[in-house]
Amino acid sequence: MAETEKKITVGVCVMEKKVLSAPMGQIFDRLHAFGEFEVIHFGDKVILEEPIESWPVCDCLIAFYSSGYPLEKAEAYAALRKPFLVNELEPQHLLHDRRKVYERLEIFGIPVPRYALVIRETPHEQLDYFVEEEDFVEVHGVRFWKPFVEKPIDADNHHIMIYYPSSAGGGMKELFRKVGNRSSEFHPEVRRVRREGSYIYEEFMPTGGTDVKVYTVGPEYAHAEARKSPVVDGVVMRNPDGKEVRYPVLLTPAEKEMAREVCIAFRQSVCGFDLLRSNGRSYVCDVNGWSFVKNSHNPLLDGVWKATLNHPC
Repeated sequence: MAETEKKITVGVCVMEKKVLSAPMGQIFDRLHAFGEFEVIHFGDKVILEEPIESWPVCDCLIAFYSSGYPLEKAEAYAALRKPFLVNELEPQHLLHDRRKVYERLEIFGIPVPRYALVIRETPHEQLDYFVEEEDFVEVHGVRFWKPFVEKPIDADNHHIMIYYPSSAGGGMKELFRKVGNRSSEFHPEVRRVRREGSYIYEEFMPTGGTDVKVYTVGPEYAHAEARKSPVVDGVVMRNPDGKEVRYPVLLTPAEKEMAREVCIAFRQSVCGFDLLRSNGRSYVCDVNGWSFVKNSHNPLLDGVWKATLNHPC
């Protein structure tokens, strides 16, 4: 590349905690090594305190939500400067509401578990369409026998419950983001479902003890890894480096098409989602937006620079 040729500027409008992560560092190192890109880090002070008019101008923008991130402000910046967006900003609002995620998946014909919504305007509101008995809940006449899954509508709430039937001893298993070497806890005394908020109730899908994590880089590429499900015993399997044990898996043609449709449906070139393989079929049960592959050589770089090269800047 000639020294006089203008480099493509890649603006990184992301909270510093994410910028400083090891996977993001790999992406930046490879972008610099490629030679055609100049990476501009906005930084928390700029993102949170300065007006968008003073933000750096760039050809291509990497921007995605994390805790404390001003998504609406980033949207205003994109509207002002019109950079190429690796991940569209407006659809990221959908990712914070599991109800909207499932609705969008269904619109695009992407299989999801059988589910029903319980929406409360106030905590502990009595709902005439919701019935709970010892071994099932019924929502609008649709019955879910235990074991079933209860997920908060708020996608930022990762406390997901699985309730077990009395024939198996009853109780509830709480799934949560990893804390040390734990990712779930069993509570044998809990028999009744939560009533302080709004939830999705869905059929429990037996998966043989594994979860599949899928990562897209544009609609034409997806990488998948499996891990031990937290439903098994809640113990996180780690390698000698302390990383969660995962192993690459091959996607079926149908699953590859699902990955393509998820990427298109949410307009997120770099997009992670959870896949359940159960009884010979596959279902999407969660969409996370920008996600990093934890242990493999990170495949996200190709999507970033290829998408940028396709932008007529």
